[in-house]
Amino acid sequence: MPAAGALHGAPAIELRGISKAFGPVQANKDIDLVVPRGTIHGIIGENGAGKSTLMSILYGFYRPDAGEILIGGKPIAIADSQAAIRAGIGMVFQHFKLVQNFTVLENVILGAEDGGLLRPSLSRARGALKRLASEYGLQVDPDALVEELSVGHQQRVEILKALYRQADILILDEPTGVLTPAEADHLFRILRGLRDEGKTIILITHKLREIMEITDNVSVMRRGEMVASVKTAETGPAQLAELMVGRKVLLRVEKPPARPGAPVLEVRGLRMVDADGVERLRGIDLEIRAGEILGIAGVAGNGQTQLLEVLGGFPEAGAKLQGEIRLNGKPLPLGGAGADGRARRQAGVGHVPEDRQAEGLIMDFTAWENVAFGYHHAPEFQNGMLMDNAAIRADAMGKIQHFDIRPPNPDLAARNFSGGNQQKIVVAREVERNPDLLLIGQPTRGVDIGAIEFIHKRIVALRDAGKAVLLVSVELDEIMALSDRIAVMFDGRIMGERLADEATTGDLGCLMAGVDPALTPPEAAIPPAAAPGTDAGGGAG
Repeated sequence: MPAAGALHGAPAIELRGISKAFGPVQANKDIDLVVPRGTIHGIIGENGAGKSTLMSILYGFYRPDAGEILIGGKPIAIADSQAAIRAGIGMVFQHFKLVQNFTVLENVILGAEDGGLLRPSLSRARGALKRLASEYGLQVDPDALVEELSVGHQQRVEILKALYRQADILILDEPTGVLTPAEADHLFRILRGLRDEGKTIILITHKLREIMEITDNVSVMRRGEMVASVKTAETGPAQLAELMVGRKVLLRVEKPPARPGAPVLEVRGLRMVDADGVERLRGIDLEIRAGEILGIAGVAGNGQTQLLEVLGGFPEAGAKLQGEIRLNGKPLPLGGAGADGRARRQAGVGHVPEDRQAEGLIMDFTAWENVAFGYHHAPEFQNGMLMDNAAIRADAMGKIQHFDIRPPNPDLAARNFSGGNQQKIVVAREVERNPDLLLIGQPTRGVDIGAIEFIHKRIVALRDAGKAVLLVSVELDEIMALSDRIAVMFDGRIMGERLADEATTGDLGCLMAGVDPALTPPEAAIPPAAAPGTDAGGGAG
């Protein structure tokens, strides 16, 4: 359905001369953008390029300092998100805006109730939700609690919220950053269906493969400016990467062959039962040698998170652990004194956690404080009985410059950096401590192409310096490109292990679905159907 009052043949969205500054930082500068109706339009750029700021202006979170917005050919002032919703604009944020202990139905109508009585609103919404779910392939149980849903299904709830409010324009900010490959593929099918029904989609992403696969047109932003808008069919990943970064970018990981040395990490029979009595790790055996990267592949939720947490020294409260962990031949305790994160760091373990905001940063602390987070007891940061803040700030500035963290302001709170620059803060802190063993979870989640290249080079450089790296990622391409060996986890177990240069996506996909083709007749090596929100194919795409 066209937006109310739309002029025939007019673009769904037109932005003219949009500018926005936050103090001395020019987030958007004189931006022009035209998005045709009934298309999927990608907006790409490095972290901090101004993509999310521009879309936040369109959705009414920010007011532009200058410029004009036209919806359906007519100028409109979007003072807040309610005005955007009335204009037919919906937005799905990278970090979902859902009430976890509400049902799907309650979340969908929240803020859009028909009147003072909730029951009639819920009844009418249930019918509308059923129709929308059927029409767009967004099936989800309306009575399920959001906290019990997979991430992929929570995203469907966000899309349903926008459609329930009659959105004709849908903005998605890094929508696949927390999805498995199979969930991402399903999302793309949904988006194509929405486009074919006449909806207009804006997709903010840093993943060039997704841009090439799903969009009709793509616009590139760099340092707050719009540098190009092209038809997707008339460009390619290399050209887009160069436009994003302003230089040629390697789209592959270049690394010499590994030269493994002595074992650094040895894990034998590691088991973990969580506080609810659920066995999360079921007898893990693995070994990583100096000078090699072991990649752990698997669908999210199969024990990778718990493995990183136990090795890093902060397992879930109330968990029961068994087994043996040795670092450089010395046993690491599983509990009690010496089993926490501080003791692990002192033993030579660096840890980049999977969730940078919840586990890697203190969001209200400054960049310079976060760079010392966990290492503030180090001798070089001490001045008698007090911490040497001047030494910490100097160390932070060196890391900010070395890792090209933007903006290069050590006094800025972590929450005010883009997601990719937040990740750089965590990676810089852990890698620069030169650990014997680096645990790194989802190293490039939500990170742009230039930063991905940089982080990958740093991981390989650490390996080449004779360190051991345990890499966990849901990005199978990343696992295959960076790893020397690949172990696949399924249901808390190591299903199998492959040399990276001999592994295939089909083989790994079967292992990720719980089937080992090497032990199973070919006709039986067909992955079972996945439960909702899981990836039966194992992210082979």
